Amino acid sequence: MKKAKVGIGIIGLGVVAGQVARVLLEKGEDLSRQVGCQLVIRRIKVLEEDLKRPLAGEIDRKLFVTSDDDLFNDPEIDIIVEAIGGENPAFAYLKRALDGGRHVVTSNKEVIAKHGTALGKLAAEHSVSLRYEGSVGGGIPLISRFQYDLVANRINGIYAIINGTTNYILSRMAREGIDFDVALKNAQALGYAEANPANDIEGIDAVYKLAILATLAFQTPVSPEDVYREGISRLGSRDFQYACELGFAIKLLAIAKSSDGRVEARVHPVLIPENLLLAKVDGVYNAILVRGDLVGDVLFYGEGAGANPTASAVVADIVAAARAIMGGNAITSVPALATPSGNKIKPISQIETRYYLRMTVTDDAGVLAQIARVLGDHRISISQVIQKTNDDTAKTAEIVIMTHPARGDSMQTALDEFGRLGVVKEVSNFIRVEEIGSQP
Repeated sequence: MKKAKVGIGIIGLGVVAGQVARVLLEKGEDLSRQVGCQLVIRRIKVLEEDLKRPLAGEIDRKLFVTSDDDLFNDPEIDIIVEAIGGENPAFAYLKRALDGGRHVVTSNKEVIAKHGTALGKLAAEHSVSLRYEGSVGGGIPLISRFQYDLVANRINGIYAIINGTTNYILSRMAREGIDFDVALKNAQALGYAEANPANDIEGIDAVYKLAILATLAFQTPVSPEDVYREGISRLGSRDFQYACELGFAIKLLAIAKSSDGRVEARVHPVLIPENLLLAKVDGVYNAILVRGDLVGDVLFYGEGAGANPTASAVVADIVAAARAIMGGNAITSVPALATPSGNKIKPISQIETRYYLRMTVTDDAGVLAQIARVLGDHRISISQVIQKTNDDTAKTAEIVIMTHPARGDSMQTALDEFGRLGVVKEVSNFIRVEEIGSQP
């Protein structure tokens, strides 16, 4: 017999959880018609301080509980929604929900990146579904695309701008010629960056998201520890100036590729050709280029964060879970995360890319020959050299070097040698160059 109601329990009343509650209450009738039964918020698990939020005054106080048991022991809750973020206690909540036979909807990228495979297995054991569309890309439909629409494809590559804060900062630096610290303060003033922005600017947020996408795309568990990471704080306004002169844009890119049974996953600043669509993604927007053997290149674009886009994804997952409950198809409605397939992670030292180097050197004859010798000793060939500025007082010059493809370990050894080379005063920056190739 079909249920007359599907009960929902929500954990949290923050930006995302609060908006999810608001959408369910304001659009409850429309959503219920789409499901075929009434969607009812049964409990909202909050902390005492959450009750002081303005939104709390808009919701029936009887729905709020501060005890975990009051939420998990309610027999009429079918779906538990977690949107508090962070690994703990969210992971414990999700395990308890699945163990109790509840369907789970979460937007928690950290928990899914670290524990998604285990949670997927737990969901299968209890014949319930685990849904996490809101964990990557906010309102951009991504997870379901990998789980359904792209399953016939062998995914060869993912190239993604998946952190709106860093993309906003880099866009300001490129457009206005300002330095990182100024752009960061602007982002914080507008609410795009947190008071402690480390998760964004150091690439940690993007690592979690890429681990999830790579796991789905390549059907092998990719943990955050497998993803090489560099942040954006060492980029300077001159790098954007010189990149533009060379025909490139600078983006923090999350890249995952699979070839010869090995997976590479990395998050770091890159130079990409300025004519690519990815290079034109501006401000807080996200874009994810997926390359499949059948579909070719597909680009997903939209707002990657914020209360409304993420709530859109979370509510869609709630509706999908409710439909599965009504249709009796809960077990197979959403595939679990991948299980091990034997693929191995390729270390950054073995990955070949081109490089951009910005160096301060002594303004003397024969300097370039010494630099070229170091690079040549490690099989790194130079494709272009530009002398940019001179400091007559210090008797130094700034040069920019673009290389041909080289292995990461070869470049690192060369950089170490530059540190001991008297003519090199400073390697001000080195950035990988990602050609990507044809795309829409």
